[in-house]
Amino acid sequence: MTRLPDVESLRLLVLVGHHGSLTAAAQTAGISQPSASKRISTLERLLGIQLLDRSRRGSALTSSGLLVSGWAQRVLDELDVMMDGAEALRRERGAQLSLAASLTVAEYLLPGWIGELRRAVPDLHVGMQVLNSSRVHELARHGDIDLGFVESPGGLPGVRSRVVARDRLVLVVSPDHPWRRRRRPVDPAELASTALISRETGSGTRETAEQALRAAGAEPVEPLLELGSATAVRSAVSAGAGPALISELIVAPDLAGGALVEIPTVGMDLGRALRAVWRSGTTPVGAAARLLAIALRRNRRTVPAPGR
Repeated sequence: MTRLPDVESLRLLVLVGHHGSLTAAAQTAGISQPSASKRISTLERLLGIQLLDRSRRGSALTSSGLLVSGWAQRVLDELDVMMDGAEALRRERGAQLSLAASLTVAEYLLPGWIGELRRAVPDLHVGMQVLNSSRVHELARHGDIDLGFVESPGGLPGVRSRVVARDRLVLVVSPDHPWRRRRRPVDPAELASTALISRETGSGTRETAEQALRAAGAEPVEPLLELGSATAVRSAVSAGAGPALISELIVAPDLAGGALVEIPTVGMDLGRALRAVWRSGTTPVGAAARLLAIALRRNRRTVPAPGR
């Protein structure tokens, strides 16, 4: 015998033994009776054994078919063991370090932190989701990740946190925007009354901007555009669509190169803390603890004493 039986034919043979007929086995397998009959005939030719007793009343296993069906069940059982074992290995590998991060942290800080961690632990597998801050917070709160990184201001119920970096939002426009020629800073009232290009609801950048304006006594109007990434916001501003408040980490190269222009602001605090978060009542361990230590060490000059 130069080739092996296919798995589906073995499953069908076992089903014939379980149900006592080829017709019932075909129904369970979700195939037509002629297709099932053809499949068993192919298996018979391959093995050189008659497996079914065919009559007008239906088809049932022969004595040889009963033996082969039992052996086939053992093969299928072992195959299930293999697949279950492979799934367990996959889960174990994928669970070594599970992260989620907001876009700013994921794009501009985490790669360096993870690179240092991987140099220390070369075989480490890191699974990371890039989401807005509110979604990262939810995953951390439910314990679905080992460690999260957010840029949201204010309280974060259900998680513990540490500040790992500092950032600030800057007001940027394209070089040909009318604000490029203004001589006085933009105050909270004017900024709040201006429709900005903004991130989506749930973004830490948007929450920081809106909270800063409200703290200064100004209620922001609806955004001009709502976009799903900082890169999209930056591109829209560069194309002249309008002004935006965006992370200084993200636009620093554009400001240095002249692709964007920073407009000074006054009367509001646009600084923000970037924080690592994890589920309340737990402590980061293993690779998560090492990554947190790297983030804190790399940013120790700007990080205050441990928070809550």
